[in-house]
Amino acid sequence: MIKLDIISDLACPWCYVGKGYLDQALAARPDHPFRIEWHPFQLNPELPPEGMDRQAYMAAKFGSRENIVRVHEPLLAHAEKAGIAFDLPAINRAPNTLDAHRLIHWAGLEGRQTQMVTALFGAYWHDGRDIGSPETLAAIAGECGLDGALVARLLASEADRAEIRARIAHSQDRGVQAVPTFIVADRHVIPGAQPADLWVSVIDELIENTKDH
Repeated sequence: MIKLDIISDLACPWCYVGKGYLDQALAARPDHPFRIEWHPFQLNPELPPEGMDRQAYMAAKFGSRENIVRVHEPLLAHAEKAGIAFDLPAINRAPNTLDAHRLIHWAGLEGRQTQMVTALFGAYWHDGRDIGSPETLAAIAGECGLDGALVARLLASEADRAEIRARIAHSQDRGVQAVPTFIVADRHVIPGAQPADLWVSVIDELIENTKDH
């Protein structure tokens, strides 16, 4: 197996698109050699724990409504190609994602990391759920087969907060400034939401290389 590290933030729509493209390639190549591990990143760590109103956040970041629409046009075009759906009007909050990253970490301990990432991306970008809310996160944990009551208690504590922040700092120290960032076999960095065709060619090359050895 070849390790594929994925550094992403759930509040980043391009990370969701990048996952959609990768999922298409993995479905096209079910014999792929990847062992996938997700790593935390926060584009907006300064947001308050309860997040903020998304309309206010978008207006502060992009200004006019025309700018916001223009920014979203390529995103929605890529989302369609990547086989994912955004429901942007359904989203009311811009979340602080630290607790969601803690939940992904705990899901990973139970072998459900990618399942949890998939659930959280869909909950936020398609269903408009507030993934900064501890109640919402505990509910999603239960939906993914984790102990929701235990997760609620963990979220109310400081458990693994420092570890998540340290892992984000580690990625930044390695030069990661934008997400998604994909790292193949600890060596090859693939930045951004790359189309499924690129991933299929990467997988084919890796399989070919393993045959040669």
